[in-house]
Amino acid sequence: MSAKEHYDRHLGDFYSWMAGDFETGRKAFQAFLEQNGIFPGSNKTAIDLGAGNGIQSVSLARLGFRVKAVDFNRQLLAELETNRRDLPIEIIRDDIRAVKKYAVEKPGAIVCWGDTLPHLESLAEIEQLISDAADVLAENGKLILSFRDYSLPLTGDARFIPVKADETKILTCCLDYENEKVRVTDILHYKTEDGWRQKVSSYYKVRVSPAGIEAMVSESGLKVTLREPVSRLFTIIGEKI
Repeated sequence: MSAKEHYDRHLGDFYSWMAGDFETGRKAFQAFLEQNGIFPGSNKTAIDLGAGNGIQSVSLARLGFRVKAVDFNRQLLAELETNRRDLPIEIIRDDIRAVKKYAVEKPGAIVCWGDTLPHLESLAEIEQLISDAADVLAENGKLILSFRDYSLPLTGDARFIPVKADETKILTCCLDYENEKVRVTDILHYKTEDGWRQKVSSYYKVRVSPAGIEAMVSESGLKVTLREPVSRLFTIIGEKI
């Protein structure tokens, strides 16, 4: 199953619950942007790739950016429609690989957050996306990436990761590592009037590593200005000099 199919048929239904309180996430990401000096310059355009329900888009807009929010999932974009209120956020249902299409005005920032990069089909596609983003960035513009490190495979019981649970839902993720990809299985148990039920769906992510993504950013001509873990994800910022 493709990442889009997985979100459309399964994960989109409970992604926002999994991600946690919107305002808490928004404040944390906005603080990250401020700490790293990511503010609108002469060009106020920003592109949010894999925008989801809008945590990153709203943060960027509240800092003064005009945001193009790109995602393929209708459910999450509908939530973003509500979350954006009157902020300058253009909602675009499309594939993030079309980043050049939405860069008529060279953006001052391009964000691809929350382990979105590995949703692509191959390392070659990830490299192409990074190259395209670097190509369209404005001078001194920044590419902000976050992703999980899949370079070291989990084995045995460590493959089962408890994600979130409350009184009505329990989400567990199982990872099965292959040579170039990892099979991700999201196992949701949810409570109904008739008792607990299970819903399962799997899809593939590309196995990426911090060193590999950093090399792609550097080879695209950007200067790496940040390389560190942030909230269980690895984060890289590349600046166009």
